[in-house]
Amino acid sequence: MRLANVTGVGTGRDLHSGEDVIVVFVTHRVPRDRLHDEDVVPDVLEGVPVRVLAIGEVEARDGEP
Repeated sequence: MRLANVTGVGTGRDLHSGEDVIVVFVTHRVPRDRLHDEDVVPDVLEGVPVRVLAIGEVEARDGEP
């Protein structure tokens, strides 16, 4: 997904419903009305619910603490 603020995509389980979901990781949450239409994360992809999780900036590490 080449959407603004998106850093990754994965799968998971919704904590409330227990259903499988697609998780879209973003640097920070932005109100839907402040995004361009092409940058809005859909609520459902191919019939699977989508959840957005803000995780901040992602940077590569070499495994050293």
